[in-house]
Amino acid sequence: MNNLVSWREILDTIVVNGEHREISVEECLELYLNAPQPALSKIAREIRQIHNPGNYATYLVDRNVNYTNICTINCHFCSFYRPPNHRETYTQTNEQISARIRELEEIGGSRVLMQGGVNPDLPLSYYTDLIKYLRENHPLIDLDCFSPIEIEGIAEVTGMKTSEVLLELKKAGLHGLPGGGAEMLVDEVRLDISPRKGSADNWLKVMGEAQNLGLTTSATCVFGFGENPIHRIEHMKRIRDLQDYSLNNNDIGFTSFISWPVQLENNSFGRRNRGKNRRELGAGPIEYLRQVTISRIFMNNIPHIQASWPTMGIDVAQIALESGADDIGSTMMEENVVSASGTTKVLASESELQRAISRCGFIPVKRDSDYNHLETSLCEYEEMLTPVPIKS
Repeated sequence: MNNLVSWREILDTIVVNGEHREISVEECLELYLNAPQPALSKIAREIRQIHNPGNYATYLVDRNVNYTNICTINCHFCSFYRPPNHRETYTQTNEQISARIRELEEIGGSRVLMQGGVNPDLPLSYYTDLIKYLRENHPLIDLDCFSPIEIEGIAEVTGMKTSEVLLELKKAGLHGLPGGGAEMLVDEVRLDISPRKGSADNWLKVMGEAQNLGLTTSATCVFGFGENPIHRIEHMKRIRDLQDYSLNNNDIGFTSFISWPVQLENNSFGRRNRGKNRRELGAGPIEYLRQVTISRIFMNNIPHIQASWPTMGIDVAQIALESGADDIGSTMMEENVVSASGTTKVLASESELQRAISRCGFIPVKRDSDYNHLETSLCEYEEMLTPVPIKS
């Protein structure tokens, strides 16, 4: 960090002639450690307007479906999974999942986000048959399914390459991959909290292959494992580098970046972590909002920053919209992973998200998983909203 300029000088030069420049890891660390939050939020709001002009904030009507809870990865912060042969394991059928999607269609949803565990008993045909069945019966619903670690698990079971697995899933009708399982893309942290999950390189490799096939992808960051700010920045740097590569080579990259603190209420990660007090782990609203603003400033090549209301609450998500985020997330309709860790408020109605957005001064816009604007149902808050043109 020799000859590093102050946070004031960095902030003064991030936006030049309406362009959002790329800042270095060293510059970002200076901002993270020393810049006051109001100054960060101010520049993040300006950057938000560069990437997403207008007074809009988006939301998604979707449903989370966890098709199985059987998993062999044993992440130390996860309260959802069950090991094989546990009495509480389940794997859903095509018909069970389809029934959940019909409920989503009834409320005007557009995307199902489907994830589970790494289940060693499921062949590739389970996944391809499921996607084909859902695509045939729900042709208007985007199927964003199976995080990179699940793709790796399928490849291991079948003896195929991850790129071959992705290709077969795309042929079956897969629309995209969720950004889950990234946690912290710094092996010093990652391999301590999830030693069986594999290196950061593996997650990035699968996402790069998905983008090469034209699949929709998003990127995430879970923080609060006792890591330092430099680890969070290194995580974002790896995502930003892959984004540069994919945009230059495939003209498609991550749609968005979402951060949230690890949820520890109902699991033993704190006790496992060599005696660390659990109160030293996780992160509160102030630290979360700082991460949101820093991610908007650092990610000059990712268009959307999403707030995480299920982990932080609607009120904090509203502040995040004033701190650089342009999307409040999704209704979810069903959620089993975050709630297993102790969070009680994990579902929201479309009208609830509309009201949250409008009450902090933005116009709510319904979107799909590719961030295309959809016709917005005004629900019971019609008098508070302004009609929004639909993007072609």
